[in-house]
Amino acid sequence: MQDLAITVNNFSKSYGAKRAVDGISFDVRQGEIFGLLGPNGAGKTTTLECLEGLRRADGGALSILGVDPGRQAGRLAALIGVQLQTSALPASMTPVEALRFFAAYHGQPPALSLIDRLGLGEKRNAQYGSLSVGQQRRLALALAAAHRPKVLFLDEPTAGLDVAARAELHALIGELRAEGATVVLATHDMAEAEKLADRVAILLRGKIAACGTPRELTATGAGQTKVSARTENAALAESLPPMPGAVRALVEDEYAVYFTTDTGATVAAVLQTIGECGDKLVDLRVERPSLEERFLEITQREPGRVA
Repeated sequence: MQDLAITVNNFSKSYGAKRAVDGISFDVRQGEIFGLLGPNGAGKTTTLECLEGLRRADGGALSILGVDPGRQAGRLAALIGVQLQTSALPASMTPVEALRFFAAYHGQPPALSLIDRLGLGEKRNAQYGSLSVGQQRRLALALAAAHRPKVLFLDEPTAGLDVAARAELHALIGELRAEGATVVLATHDMAEAEKLADRVAILLRGKIAACGTPRELTATGAGQTKVSARTENAALAESLPPMPGAVRALVEDEYAVYFTTDTGATVAAVLQTIGECGDKLVDLRVERPSLEERFLEITQREPGRVA
């Protein structure tokens, strides 16, 4: 079995009478990107803060590479890097100064190349207060990785970023994993989690509602595969004949769209029908249910859930 970087066993945490996390258990393998998902108030931030040593667990056991984050803060600091959901530096500090400061704190040489890799080269000597929100978040990731930690905790790392900056951060996260880092990613962006994470856990009301690879989770839901076909003469779109396995059909931008529980049967019937009509296929798309659709299915079925 692959060595574990993180183990969480029957972990619980309360704030007064409110149980924020209620006896959850999961593990994260070394070199894995693990997504922690859930609606607001589900317990994600509390779980991260206890793993980061910022709070103490009320019950259960937590371990980061054999270190108890609640009792061994000194050893923990050398092992982890943290990008918080919100953070700030002195307004007059520059990215180069910040990186040198964080690296020195951990007794490591500053990895100044991170500044260029994250598109901050032209801002390396600019004051922090003059940076845009996106630039500040890129710097936050550079600081979290500055001492080459074995485990990275990223809380909404790409929130507020444009498409190009988001792609840059995704690439860097992949590079850090390739270099051996373990990454725990808390995000509301389901597409981001589906793209980056090897496995994900969905938290709901302080409990784990589902855990597995994105493909495993989307395969076990009630969602249907979307089969879309566009033809030269729009034969399917005009008549929208029923197809085996399809539970719903509609026309969308000249495409005949079928939602099916039997993808093979539906696709075969679509192609056969197009041929029988003497039409010609222009485009065929088969889209499995997304992690976002599965997430909504899980979270919306909970009675009394507050969005």
